[in-house]
Amino acid sequence: MKKPLFLYLMVLAMVGWGASWVNVKVLSSYTGPFELVFLRYFLTTLSMPPLLIMLKKSFKIDFKSLILSLIAGILMIAYTYYFFMGTKLGTASLGGAFVTTLIPINTFLILVIFFNRPMNRQDVFALSLGAFGVMSILGVWHLHLDDIFTKYNGYFIIASLLWPALTLVSARATKVSPIVFTFYMYAFTTILSLPLIDSFSFQNSKFDPIFWINLFSISFISTTFATTIYFLGIESLGAREVSAFLFLVPFSAIGLSALFLNESISFWMIIGTVLTIIAVAILNHIKLPRLGR
Repeated sequence: MKKPLFLYLMVLAMVGWGASWVNVKVLSSYTGPFELVFLRYFLTTLSMPPLLIMLKKSFKIDFKSLILSLIAGILMIAYTYYFFMGTKLGTASLGGAFVTTLIPINTFLILVIFFNRPMNRQDVFALSLGAFGVMSILGVWHLHLDDIFTKYNGYFIIASLLWPALTLVSARATKVSPIVFTFYMYAFTTILSLPLIDSFSFQNSKFDPIFWINLFSISFISTTFATTIYFLGIESLGAREVSAFLFLVPFSAIGLSALFLNESISFWMIIGTVLTIIAVAILNHIKLPRLGR
C-alpha cells in the first residue's frame, strides 16, 4: 500500500476512534453498558477472522498470551463500562478530550510509580503542563467544586486508569501478533460480558436505524477498522510516526460531538486539549517495558 494512501487511512482510523464517543452517547439512550459491550465486541469478533486470513496471520497463540488476552478482556469490560457511564451522564466531547489525553499521562505515572521509570525536569514540566491542561478541560476556573467532582468525571478518571492497565497487560504478550492478541481479547470480552446482561431482544422496537448505524459504526469503524489500521501502521511506519496520529482523536471527538450532538465546546476545553497534547508529546518517549523478564 502506498504511503500517502496509508496516511489517509490512519487519519480516518483516528477519526473513527474519536467517533466512538459520539456513538456511545447515542447508544446510551437505547441500551445498558453490558449490552453494548456484548453487542460491540460480538460484531467485532465476527469481523476479524476474514481480516486475519487476508493479512496471513496465524490464529495460533501461546498459553501465556491466551491468559493475558483473558485478563485484557476483563479489563476491557471494566473500561467500557466506565467509558459508557461517564459519557451517558456527561458529554461525549468532555470524555473524548479528558480521557484520551489523560491516558498517556496516567501511563507515564504508572511506569514511574510502579516500574521505576526515571523522571527528569522535562518530564516534571510536561506533567505540570498536562495537569494545567486537564484542569482547563474540566473548566475548574469557572466551576464550583460540586461541578468538578461529579460522578461522570469520576467515571472518566477510572476509565483513564484502566486503559493503561490494559496496555501494560497487552505489552507482556510478546510472542504473538498484536492483531491476533486483540482478536482473542475481543472474543473473551464478548464471552465474559454475556452473563452480565440483564436482558435484551433484537426484536425490541427501540432498536431503530439510528441504533444500528451507531452500533455498526462503533463495532466496525471505531474498532475493527481503526484498530487494524493502527497496528498495520506500527508495522509499516513505526510506533513513533503512528503515535503522532493519536493527537487527532480528542479533536475529532470534540468536533464530531459538536456536529452530531450539538454539544457546546468551550474555549477552555480547546486550550486544555492543546496543552495536554503538548504535554503528551513531550512524554512521548515512553517505551513500555517487556514485563516479566
